[in-house]
Amino acid sequence: MRWIHAAGRCLLVLTVVLSGYMASGASADGTHGTGRGPVTLATAGDLTGYLRPLLQGWNRTHPGEKVTLVELPDSPDETHAQMVTDLRDGDRGRFDVLNIDVAWTSEFAAAGWLAPLDRSRFPLSSFLPRVVGTATYDNKLYAVPYVTNAGLLLYRKDILAKEGLPPPRSWAELEHDAKTIAPKYGLDGYAGQFLPYEGLTVNAAEAVYSAGGTILGNEGERVTVNSRAAREGIGFLARGVREGWIPKAALSYTEQESKQAFQDGHLLFLRNWPYSYVEASAKGSAVAGKVGAVPLPGPAGRGASVLGGSNLAVNTRARHPDSAARLIAYLTGEHAQRLVLTRGALPPVRADLYQDPALIRRFPYLPTLRASVLAALPRPKSPHYDQVSLVVQAVVHDAMTGRTTPSAAVRRLARELAAISRR
Repeated sequence: MRWIHAAGRCLLVLTVVLSGYMASGASADGTHGTGRGPVTLATAGDLTGYLRPLLQGWNRTHPGEKVTLVELPDSPDETHAQMVTDLRDGDRGRFDVLNIDVAWTSEFAAAGWLAPLDRSRFPLSSFLPRVVGTATYDNKLYAVPYVTNAGLLLYRKDILAKEGLPPPRSWAELEHDAKTIAPKYGLDGYAGQFLPYEGLTVNAAEAVYSAGGTILGNEGERVTVNSRAAREGIGFLARGVREGWIPKAALSYTEQESKQAFQDGHLLFLRNWPYSYVEASAKGSAVAGKVGAVPLPGPAGRGASVLGGSNLAVNTRARHPDSAARLIAYLTGEHAQRLVLTRGALPPVRADLYQDPALIRRFPYLPTLRASVLAALPRPKSPHYDQVSLVVQAVVHDAMTGRTTPSAAVRRLARELAAISRR
């Protein structure tokens, strides 16, 4: 699940099911408005084209609470920039409900842009463990998990079967297969999302976490990246490019380009979100029926994924915060969450859906995804997350392109992150 893009594509697919829903008239805690009325939903661009018709269904059945969709750019970095610009506006702004990347919750809450929410209004106990932590800051609930995500390793199961090999269970196995097997079949070995944008922050964090390290601690107040594990994780990525089992083309890959390369039959292994498994397995894909998925490997066994996905939050200046809050409550209910998966191919936050036999038959990667989500770790929490991410992207990209060594990259990360934490 491109975590924020993919969630944006599906955000409003569920609004049609809201008809007939009656909720309490209490407002979300901490908001400046009261009552019910029209609201706006801000999300990344609608890449699928089916969200607006579904939104019209909600508006027909809720004429007093019409929802207007505000589409922002597809890029998470550009979406973040436009949301921040609007939220900093001294006037009321355009956005009432925000579909935000899970990594932005701390930043937006610390800036005073999100209204604290009443936990009793949302089915938090029914969610997968860990996901609620992405929606909190300073021990308060500032958002509600809507879509979760965890990175998976996609692989060509037909090729590994010909070689009589299981999917990689460690970095050593991944490197060996990427270097020796992929060339036999005219393929590149391994790719992730290595363009210097949010996706590289995720890939870098996963490499560091998989090696047993961390980047920040204590809500961003402590820098922990200067470690052997961080050098090992960044070294794994840099070594791949240097030795050629990560193609240089991958240095410009986002989720979409990397998925397309795998889907077109050019890669043996791919790190991506589960939506890429669905699309690569669909009719018309060059690798349909040939795709497997396992948890990400690490140095000596299973690695760690970064927890992705998106949260729904209420702007502190929302015109009608009660309408905003009850919309969020329904979108995270069981029926709506089922549609998140079946219509949007996005990982829901409701735990029970991952053990539904009918859903597992339709989405066979669900048990693997559940295990990955349960073991996933959040991106570094910080009220300055945008700056943290920019530093990680720049420094790790320099290491992968050979402009600096992994050891020098880690030292630079420690210095620059420490400067950010003191602001």
